Amino acid sequence: MYHNSEPRNGSQAMGTLPDPTEAFKDSVPIFLTQRVNQVPIELDSRTRTIELKNKDVPIPQTDDNLRWCTMFKLDQFVRKHHVIRYEPVIESRSNIPHLRHIVLYECQGSTPELEIMSREFGRSCMEAEKELLTCNSIVAAWSRGSEGFTYPLEAGYPLDSYQARFYMMETHYTGFQSNSVDLTPRVDNSGLRLYYTTTLRKHDAGVLSVGMQPNWRHIIPPGQDRVLSEGHCIEECTQRAFPRPGINIFAVMMQTNGMGRQIRFRQVRSREELTPIAHDGNVDANYQEYRRLHTPVKALPGDRLIAECTYDSTGRKQIALGGYSSRDETCLVLSLYYPRQKELTSCHSIPSLPTVLRAVGINELAAGTNPIRIASPAEIAGMTLEERLLTYDWRVNFNDFQYVVRKGAFKPLCWSARNTPIPGTDNVDAYAPNLTKIWRPMATCSFSGGASSAHGTMAGGSSYSVNRFVTERDISLDRPPEDDDDRWNVIEGAARSKSIRSSAPSASLASGVTLAVAVSRLVLFVIFLNTVRLL
Repeated sequence: MYHNSEPRNGSQAMGTLPDPTEAFKDSVPIFLTQRVNQVPIELDSRTRTIELKNKDVPIPQTDDNLRWCTMFKLDQFVRKHHVIRYEPVIESRSNIPHLRHIVLYECQGSTPELEIMSREFGRSCMEAEKELLTCNSIVAAWSRGSEGFTYPLEAGYPLDSYQARFYMMETHYTGFQSNSVDLTPRVDNSGLRLYYTTTLRKHDAGVLSVGMQPNWRHIIPPGQDRVLSEGHCIEECTQRAFPRPGINIFAVMMQTNGMGRQIRFRQVRSREELTPIAHDGNVDANYQEYRRLHTPVKALPGDRLIAECTYDSTGRKQIALGGYSSRDETCLVLSLYYPRQKELTSCHSIPSLPTVLRAVGINELAAGTNPIRIASPAEIAGMTLEERLLTYDWRVNFNDFQYVVRKGAFKPLCWSARNTPIPGTDNVDAYAPNLTKIWRPMATCSFSGGASSAHGTMAGGSSYSVNRFVTERDISLDRPPEDDDDRWNVIEGAARSKSIRSSAPSASLASGVTLAVAVSRLVLFVIFLNTVRLL
C-alpha cells in the first residue's frame, strides 16, 4: 500500500502512518436478494460455541498455493448436539485475499494416525494423505465472501462423540509476493466458529458433493466464450444410498474458479429432466455462499444429479485443468439436505481416459513411457501427451472436443463416509442420459412499465422478475442453448423442431419490440392531446 519510510514530505512524520495490515480495506461481494443466511440466531441457555482455528500457518511468500490440514479431537459431546450455525473467524482482514476456502470434515474411526495429528498444530495436506482418506464427510464449508450459514429450524448438523470424535479442517491459501521493503513472514490463525445446541431439531442434516472430480482429465480449452463441463451423480449411486422417501435439498453452494460464468444443478428422473434445483447465471469465484432454496427439493433414489458449469476461457492462451489450486478449475455443487445418510457423501465423475484421448485425436498411448508418449496415429507418434494438449489446435477442433467429452464415457466416483466406493460402481463406464424429455425455460412476458420493466428483460427476449433469486426453482430461468442434444434425443421431433425452438426467442423479441413501439406511440399521443388542450 505504501512504503514504510513514507511520507517523506508532509504533515505526518515518517513512520506514523498506520500499519498496512490494520489499514487494509477489501471489497465484499453480497447477494442483495438473499440475506437470510446472515440473520442473527437467538441464543439461549442451551446454545454454546466452539472455535476451531489454525495455529500460525505460514502463508506462502510466492504465488504458490497451500492446502493446510488441522486435526481436532472433539470427545466432549457425550450426547448428540446439533450445529445450528457456523461462521468464519478471520484473524486479520489483510489475510482475507490469501484465504480461498475453509472446509471442515468429519472423520470416521479412531486410528492412531488421527490421534497423532490431533496433537499437532497441523501440516500440509500433501503430507496427510493417509489421514485424509478417513475424512470424507463435509460438516461446514466457507469460501471468500461468505459470512457463514444458519440452518433452518427443522434441521441441524449432528455432533456426537460416539459417532465421530475427529474433525479435520482444510484451509486453502494463496500466496503473496513480498517486496523489498516488507519481508516479514505472514502467518494466519483463522478458522470456524460453530454454534451448537442440545435442543435437537427434527432432522439430522448432511452435505452431498456433486460435480467433476478435481483431475487433469477435466480440460478447459483456451480461447472459447462458452465451454460446458458436466459432473454426474449417476442413478445407481442414488438408488443405493438415498432412503426410500428421498432426501430434501434445502441449500446449495456452487463452486468454480476464475473462468466460471454459470452453474446449473440439474435433476433427471426416469429419463425426464426436471426443473433445475438451482441456477446461478452470474458466478463470482470470490463469493461462494450457501444459498437457501425457497422450498426444499426432493431427490429420490434413482434420480441423477448433474452439476453443469459454463466457462469463459477467452482470456487464456493455454488449457486449464481440473485441480485444487487457484490456477486450476473446478465444477462442484455442495448441497445441504436432510435426513442425513452416510452411504453417499461425494458423488463425482470424470471423463474416462479413452474419451479424453479420442477428444484430442489420440488413438493409442505407448506403453511404459515416462513421460507418457503417443503411439498412434502416425502423424503425432512420439509426441508426449502434454505436448499434444499444449499444441492442439483448439480453435479448429473445439466443437468436436466438446461433443466427444460431453457424450463419451465417464467414470462415476461415488464415495461413502468411510471413503469406500458404492459397490458395483467402481468399474462402470457411464454416459450422459438419453433423455425423453428435456427441460427448457418457458417464454415469459412481465411488462409492467416503469423502471422495473426496463431492467426486467434479459438478452435474447426472455424476461425475469427483478426480485428473483438465482437459486429459485422457476421454469423461466434462462438456459444456454443446447447445440448437440438434438442428435442424441430419441423422442424430440416435430413438436420440438429446430425451427420452433429457433423462432421462439425471435418471436418473443418481436413481440417485445411491437409492445414497446405501441406504448411509445400511446405516450406521444397523450402528450399531443395535452399540448392541444393547452393551446
